[in-house]
Amino acid sequence: MELNTLNAKAKKNTKRLGRGIGSSKGKTCGRGHKGQKSRSGVAIKSFEGGQMPLYRRLPKRGFKNFKKNKIALINLSRIEKLLQDKKIMNNSKISLLVLQKFKLINKKYKKLKLLGLGDIKEKFDVEVNFISNSAKEKIEKIGGKVTLIK
Repeated sequence: MELNTLNAKAKKNTKRLGRGIGSSKGKTCGRGHKGQKSRSGVAIKSFEGGQMPLYRRLPKRGFKNFKKNKIALINLSRIEKLLQDKKIMNNSKISLLVLQKFKLINKKYKKLKLLGLGDIKEKFDVEVNFISNSAKEKIEKIGGKVTLIK
């Protein structure tokens, strides 16, 4: 590429506003006369000429927290009932995957929290992401083992 082969139309043609009547964009510079839109620094966002704007015509919707973790909650009483019904063996380790396998917890959940409601009679080992203090005390008191996953 050489200087004599460059395109002469490289510069963009723009109208220079407010440079006299002869420039065809002088005096009012294409903004008309008076009014809000003729002034500088005005943006009439979502104004629809007096018609009810779209954002006010549509109903308000709720808020869904996208940062909220999908945590399944289960009580000790429910696990005790499963052990009594012999659905889960008391020597096996109870975890989120085991409970999902038996369709006790929905598969959409990624983490498990064990809560301390209810009493337990049989000892078992549990693998959870979160556990309440009362649940931990009850499991360790009876001889079970709690493993926390991060």
